[in-house]
Amino acid sequence: MEIGGAGVLQIRQVLLFFVLLGMSQAGSDSGRFSVAEEMQSGSFVGNLAKDLGLEVGELFSRGARVVSNDNKQRLQLDINTGDLLLSEALDREELCGSTEPCVLHFQILMKSPLQFLRIELQVKDINDHSPVFLEKEMLLEIPENSPVGAVFLLESAKDLDVGINALKNYTISPNSHFHIKMRVNPDNRKYPELVLDKALDYEEQSELNFILTALDGGSPPKSGSALVRVVVVDINDNPPEFEQPFYEVKISEDSILGSPVVTVSAWDLDSGKNGEISYMFSHASEDIHKTFEINQKSGEVSLTSPLDFETTEAYSIIIQATDGGGLFGKSTLRIQVMDVNDNAPEVTVSSITSPIPENSPEIVVMVFSIRDRDSGENGRMICSVSENLPFVLKSSVENYYTLETERMLDRESQAEYNITITVTDMGTPR
Repeated sequence: MEIGGAGVLQIRQVLLFFVLLGMSQAGSDSGRFSVAEEMQSGSFVGNLAKDLGLEVGELFSRGARVVSNDNKQRLQLDINTGDLLLSEALDREELCGSTEPCVLHFQILMKSPLQFLRIELQVKDINDHSPVFLEKEMLLEIPENSPVGAVFLLESAKDLDVGINALKNYTISPNSHFHIKMRVNPDNRKYPELVLDKALDYEEQSELNFILTALDGGSPPKSGSALVRVVVVDINDNPPEFEQPFYEVKISEDSILGSPVVTVSAWDLDSGKNGEISYMFSHASEDIHKTFEINQKSGEVSLTSPLDFETTEAYSIIIQATDGGGLFGKSTLRIQVMDVNDNAPEVTVSSITSPIPENSPEIVVMVFSIRDRDSGENGRMICSVSENLPFVLKSSVENYYTLETERMLDRESQAEYNITITVTDMGTPR
């Protein structure tokens, strides 16, 4: 019998109707099972016959088997017992990532008549991953003048587990400066913030180290940790301070040019440029600038012009130490010039009587004064006249002397005298 093209098409439509009818009937039944991830191959998932109300013999007679859209045989069916078993260990994180719940879809295919039963398998998470920090060491640079309560963001940890086994909390090792506050992103990811509890001080502690720990919610919880290094950034909050607030030195007035006088020293608790110190004379007179100079880096004061005790006995100089940030400290330097015996005594005649009458007792021949511009023994003087002369020296007021006759003179015996008055200081050499 021959069937025309229209007849073949009609037969095909009838067959398709029956196949779709069988599938639609099968689609009305479904089974839901669950299994923990990482269970071994062959582990029991559930009994298909019992859960779907089928007879075991029916599964066998109809050649029931498990199929999936990706053609991966993760489940196997024992048609003799109706048990569903794992064909391989399942890794929830590999199958579903962060999606929760993790549900795999299968079909039970039975023939004669054709029927599909839907199977859903939920893979439950176990706590098989610890939180992990991508960076094992975090570096924060925090200025020492940061206010208490300031917040600093830290890197978050990653935990592949989900639900109760996911990352739950952060802690840090005990310290007096910071605590951890946990925040939640809009995508529900948890991240830590570092909160400043106590003001930082670079000079007290330039670096702080502590351990940041991430904990999940498993039982027992798993954890991961990272080192947090807080480098305290120095600010210019300390002025230079001199080792001595007052320096006093003595220098001989005959010191050669270039001679070192003293080296002053200051320190600064700040670091870097803020701790670099330069020295200078502060509000010094032209005479001081002409006589002395200071090395800006070393603080050494040296002599640049001759000293003269008789002109200036001492110098008072304010020295300023300035750091790279403009803060400064001050100290006073007093330089005492030491006298040397570089001046001879001087004689100044106030009056002289010549000639003098003979036969006159105690005649004042001369009035004079003496002085020596040196000091101490160098300026202490003795005055004398030649011996064997009828004249005597008498001291009057300070440094004034008179030369007087010691007895009456006789012109006929000696009409003229040459008198040498010697003034000698007590210095070395005289």
